[in-house]
Amino acid sequence: MNKIVVFCGSSLGFNPVYKEAAIALGNSFVEKNIALVYGGGKIGMMGVLAETILSQKGEVIGVIPSLLTHEEVVNKEVTQLVVTKTMSERKVVMSKMVDGYITLPGGFGTLDELFESLTLGQLHIEQKPVGLLNINGFFDHTLKQLDVMVAEGYLKPANRALLIVANTVEGLLSKMSAYETPEKSPVINKVVR
Repeated sequence: MNKIVVFCGSSLGFNPVYKEAAIALGNSFVEKNIALVYGGGKIGMMGVLAETILSQKGEVIGVIPSLLTHEEVVNKEVTQLVVTKTMSERKVVMSKMVDGYITLPGGFGTLDELFESLTLGQLHIEQKPVGLLNINGFFDHTLKQLDVMVAEGYLKPANRALLIVANTVEGLLSKMSAYETPEKSPVINKVVR
């Protein structure tokens, strides 16, 4: 994987363990020569992750919608800054650039981006690994909800398995590197044709 998009919060949260995870992920990207593609901000988890990589001369590509480009939010120190018209266009631009997705703790926007990337995989629009770094059990309840969706017949076990989960950076990157694209289900073949 040469480029990975990371979805994460524009806040740091209350527990310093989340900031430490962003730093650890940034250090790992530099060590493995992986370029970061992210939301282009200089605050919160996004800012810490980008700064960690930039401080070591790593590559950081920010993709930000024009409505968020005001001075206190946008990181103008990135290697490359792409400004899009809309949030939707931002997602398309990001997905075309990357080999995989990682999600760190965040809020509504972070979950929106995570689930969109999973949906693209489920529909075989994309065939990229989608990873979740479950630091401090942050996503435990989200993962339980996915299990409820399987138990109640709204999510196939094969699609539930599209989400790669680990609680360490190295564990997650190792699992993502070993990712193999699942075969299309007959239902998807019928829908696409």
